[in-house]
Amino acid sequence: MIPIAQTSRPNRYRADPSVLTALRTPRILTREVLAGLVVALALIPEAISFSIIAGVDPRVGLFSSFVMAVSIAFLGGRPAMITAATGAIALVIAPVAREYGMDYFIATVILGGIIQVVMGVLGVAKLMRFIPRSVMLGFVNSLAILIFTAQLPHLINVPWMVYPLVGAGLIIMILMPRFTKIIPAPLVAIVLITIATVTMAIAVPTVGDQGELPRSLPELFIPNVPLNWETLSIIGPFALAMALVGLLESLLTAKLVDDITDTHSRKTREAWGQGVANVLSGLFGGMGGCAMIGQTMINVKASGARTRISTFLAGIFLLILVVVLGDIVAIIPMAALVAVMIIVAVSTFNWHSVQLSTLKRMPISETVVMVATVAVVVATHNLAIGVMAGVIVAMVAFARRVAHFATVERTLPEDETVPTAYYRVNGELFFASSNDLTTQFEYTDDPDRIIIDMSNSHIWDASTVAALDAITTKYERQGKRVVLIGLNEASQYMHERLAGNLGGEG
Repeated sequence: MIPIAQTSRPNRYRADPSVLTALRTPRILTREVLAGLVVALALIPEAISFSIIAGVDPRVGLFSSFVMAVSIAFLGGRPAMITAATGAIALVIAPVAREYGMDYFIATVILGGIIQVVMGVLGVAKLMRFIPRSVMLGFVNSLAILIFTAQLPHLINVPWMVYPLVGAGLIIMILMPRFTKIIPAPLVAIVLITIATVTMAIAVPTVGDQGELPRSLPELFIPNVPLNWETLSIIGPFALAMALVGLLESLLTAKLVDDITDTHSRKTREAWGQGVANVLSGLFGGMGGCAMIGQTMINVKASGARTRISTFLAGIFLLILVVVLGDIVAIIPMAALVAVMIIVAVSTFNWHSVQLSTLKRMPISETVVMVATVAVVVATHNLAIGVMAGVIVAMVAFARRVAHFATVERTLPEDETVPTAYYRVNGELFFASSNDLTTQFEYTDDPDRIIIDMSNSHIWDASTVAALDAITTKYERQGKRVVLIGLNEASQYMHERLAGNLGGEG
């Protein structure tokens, strides 16, 4: 007997490089460590500002970012993606802190995390396949716009020296990668601009001006709220909204990183991992969050990180920077971090999607979907609402595009013993394409025998069966007989099960 060679299918989810490979390779490990440091520096002002949006102490956002970054490094399904406190989550749950206090706020975060875990277990992440590419482009482009516009407050009504410092940071990050990529350009820009402002005593806004940095480690926080229906009715809607927004933003960010790195990630694991991270964040007094597109782009695109090491160290460095080295971090000019985020915004935006040559080739409906997604996100500052709006527009555009794909061909053979009208139906039949099917038959002019050939079509839903019932009924009212032929097995099963039982004309 000749042995048959066994070929094993490669694991499409295997990280490349793996954590073990990175730990054994000094060059990769150095890149991951420095990437984590850059991300940690960028997280500090973001976490503080998001805490202000949520109406809580800056320490809440900083501790949340630390807990979530460290926990998601072990729990998440997408290596190198950064999870921390975010503006989207802050906006959703801010009313709870303002109206009901900190205990209800933390209870909302914990419940939101639990809902995400349930969604992850139920496989909600698989619904990502139904988000069209045009919506993804709108998501990416709107994120780039939001990242850029978020920097404008740091560029308006500020000392004039802020502008040359931002310009210097941009020049460093544009030119340095042409010479070396060993050290991330954003880190070099932050260090050099900080040294320049300190040695030259340049008075510009700093990280310390954004809010007070914590001086102690996070502690376990159990919210003091009654476990009853009234509490659930208060925090439930906010927790559900938080879960949906956080999950959507995280899964879309994971898909974006998949495309950038040409790798696959476990979306279901990412879904419940985000939930567990939010529960842990709440238990340590954090405000909760989700994947951060800006910091993820810094980590993956600007710094070249590819493993969970960078995500883990981003959280560790964040804690060290704010608790141990808070006095040093406080003197970092905001101009340096603004320059980093501007580069992130520019590199995140898909410029190819708005080129004139691309727009000429692209179907108008695809462009409309992308623009609608961008417009709603920018108007609402809510990625979830924008993406949902984009998906709805895409569905409407798709339905309109395929509504007339189904065609009907009529023939009247002269050699038939019994006069017969033959109709051949072509195309996929569902609620959109079968809606005007009834208008394509000659009910009055046809002979007494009608044969409808369905061999080139497929019945997908009850709307099509109802349309066929209506056609048959119209002919029967005139004493004419209809015969359906050519149904494939699936269409035959659906037709036999539903025909005459849909409550139509009879």
